[in-house]
Amino acid sequence: MSDPRVRDTYDRLAARYGPRRWWPGDGPFEVIVGAILTQRTAWANVEKALVNLKRAGALSPSATRALSDDELAELIRPSGFYRSKARKLRAFLDLLDESFGGDLGRMLVAPGRELRPALLATYGIGPETADAILLYAARQPVFVIDAYTRRTFSRLGIRPERDTYDGWQRLFEESLPREAALFGEYHALIVGHAKDVCRAEPQCDRCALTEVCETGLGRHQVAGDERVMDDAAGDDEEVEDFVIAEDARERVRPA
Repeated sequence: MSDPRVRDTYDRLAARYGPRRWWPGDGPFEVIVGAILTQRTAWANVEKALVNLKRAGALSPSATRALSDDELAELIRPSGFYRSKARKLRAFLDLLDESFGGDLGRMLVAPGRELRPALLATYGIGPETADAILLYAARQPVFVIDAYTRRTFSRLGIRPERDTYDGWQRLFEESLPREAALFGEYHALIVGHAKDVCRAEPQCDRCALTEVCETGLGRHQVAGDERVMDDAAGDDEEVEDFVIAEDARERVRPA
């Protein structure tokens, strides 16, 4: 299912935006916490929650584990759904303790074929969050699929055979060199582009992908057709004005 347009799109986005250096975080545990907290909220809210955890000295597995449920929930309140997310963080720590003896380093070097199912079996961790942990914390070459990716590439006209998470993931992983750094950079470029330009209402007039985008080309064609129609209407008005003037002159012309 390899598609050369996937790599071409990366090259165009990289040329426009440059290096993104994502995911922000001081170490893998902060990345993991951020991946869980960013569910259903903007990253700016996650940053506030992470600042709270840092100020409380609670941004490590042992320190987070030592917090009461209420303390943890209050610290991450800015991220929204904070009680549910506190439970999710607890569930992740339980996985870390029960499957890896509380050793984060041991967890991060576990093969993806073992770690991914373990993450997916953990409360509150779905495919996108699990793959974000694998890619950005464990540095394993797994492509993260999110709503921004589906929206952007659907508009481009680049789609997998099956519109499922796994189908989208295979499209990217089979079209690119299997490199964690490349996957991480590409995902960050997609997110940045979707937030800046390929929004719910796309800003096609300033998009780096317009010339290869089904949606962008279609919108430009419609705009061009409208301009032609406006020009034609203007020509008709000029002709009509001329005819009216000629009629007027005909009526006042001497016999």
